[in-house]
Amino acid sequence: MAVLPNSRLLRFIEQAMHLARRAVARYSSKFSKRRYTLHQHIVLLCLKVRNNTTYRTLLDELIEMPRIRRAINLDELPSPSTLCKAFNRLDMAVWRVLLNLSVTLFPTNGVVGIDASGVDRSHASKHHQANEADDSAAEVTLLVDTRSNAILDVHVTTARKHDSQIAPSLIKRNTGEVAILPGDKGYDDQKVRALARETGVRPLIKHCEFSSLLKAWNARLDADLYGQRSKNETVNSRIKRKYGAFVRSRHWWKQFRELVVGYLTHNIDKAL
Repeated sequence: MAVLPNSRLLRFIEQAMHLARRAVARYSSKFSKRRYTLHQHIVLLCLKVRNNTTYRTLLDELIEMPRIRRAINLDELPSPSTLCKAFNRLDMAVWRVLLNLSVTLFPTNGVVGIDASGVDRSHASKHHQANEADDSAAEVTLLVDTRSNAILDVHVTTARKHDSQIAPSLIKRNTGEVAILPGDKGYDDQKVRALARETGVRPLIKHCEFSSLLKAWNARLDADLYGQRSKNETVNSRIKRKYGAFVRSRHWWKQFRELVVGYLTHNIDKAL
């Protein structure tokens, strides 16, 4: 029988395993039962998001995937509750490190668009959201490299914050990664512009046209560079179509992690 080529799914698994090995130790502590590694947990959680499925369905599919199991040295399948507990234990900081590492898989050009989008939370049980805001959507702000469509950073909130209040934290976290920052009128704030310039970033943000002078300034914007911000909308659309337009988790902190795992999965898949 001819040797089968590596499928895109297998290459995804191998790349996710490579990033996991760079990001975390093999086990969470010296007291670990060492039945499964953190690397295996991370890869399986990414695969769950990539397949847009549940824990039980994922594990059922893995029964018929011997090459995938061999790629991550998985001799025995974990239970759904084991994967769920692993997701609870892996801090947001771990997923952010993995997201940052995934950006190294791409050539970048420093032109990074910023834009916000809503993600539906209404599929999660309302019983477990009693102490949370009544909003049925989370606001997600992405920094997207316009050359590779890779996601550099993400900010998630359920509060009613204006775009100009979110942008500063993203700019500060990515000093040195962003050279030009195209953004729409939602980021038209002098504090945002001043902070960007202080950190060596050229803000390419449209002004709200309250006067003829502001209209003239908008007309002088580099149309080609500013038009690159449409890549954010492309990325948002692709993620919602491939991985779902809503989050499944019940608690807000797990919903935030689920979103970051989705953006990590997008980067790995895009790198292939």
